[in-house]
Amino acid sequence: MPASAAPHLSDWAEFIAAFAVFVASHAVPSRPAVRAAMVARLSERGFLALYSGVSLLVLAWLIAAAGRAPFVPLWPFEHWQMLAPNLAMPFACLLAAFGVGAANPLSFGGNPNLPFDPDRPGIAGVARHPLLWAIALWSGAHLLPNGDLAHALLFGFFALIALAGMVMIDRRKQRRLGYEAWHALARNTSFWPFAALLDGRFRPRSFRIELKRAAIGLVAWLTLLALHAPVIGVSPLP
Repeated sequence: MPASAAPHLSDWAEFIAAFAVFVASHAVPSRPAVRAAMVARLSERGFLALYSGVSLLVLAWLIAAAGRAPFVPLWPFEHWQMLAPNLAMPFACLLAAFGVGAANPLSFGGNPNLPFDPDRPGIAGVARHPLLWAIALWSGAHLLPNGDLAHALLFGFFALIALAGMVMIDRRKQRRLGYEAWHALARNTSFWPFAALLDGRFRPRSFRIELKRAAIGLVAWLTLLALHAPVIGVSPLP
C-alpha cells in the first residue's frame, strides 16, 4: 500500500469506538452491584432481555464497523477457506440452541431452576460450556476467510475470550463449590466437545434429541445463512 494511502488513526475511530462500547456493555452490567440494581428495577427476565438486546445491537455495530475499517491484509483469501464457517456454523447453532436454558450449573446460559443430574448431564455431557463453544466456533471459523487486520482483531478477540472464559468459569466454580463438589457435578462432562463421550465417562442411556431445540438450531443456522449476503454484503457460500 503506498504511503499516501496509508490509513490514519482517525480512519479506525468507529471500529475503536464500537469495540470500546461492546466491552463496556458487557463489563458494566456484569458487576454485581450494577446487575443487582438493574434486576431490582427490571426483574431478572427484564434484565436478561435488555442485556441480550443491547448485546446484539452493539455486536451488529461492531461487525459493521469492522467492515468499514481500513483494509490491512494479513494473509491472502482462498475460496476453500469459506468451508470453515460453512462446516462450523450448523454445529455452533445447535450447541447454542441446546445450551440456552438447559440444566447446567457448570457454565452460564443455563436455567438455574432446572434440576441437574450429573449422571445425565445432557448437553453438558457433550460440552461443559456449550454457549462459549458456539461463540468460539463462530469466531474461529470466520477468522480463516477474513484475513485483514480489523476482522482478525474482531474474530480473534471473540475466540480468545470464549476459550479464556471457559477456563475462568471452571476455576471460579471450583473455588465457590470446592473441588470435590464441582467434580461430583462435572465428572461426566468435558472441557473439549465430545471428549467425555469418547473416553467413556458420559454414556447416554439413550440418544433422544429434543426436536424443538434441534429445529431452533437448524432454523437459526438457515436464517443466518440466508441473511448473510443481504446484511453483511458477502455470500457465505464457497
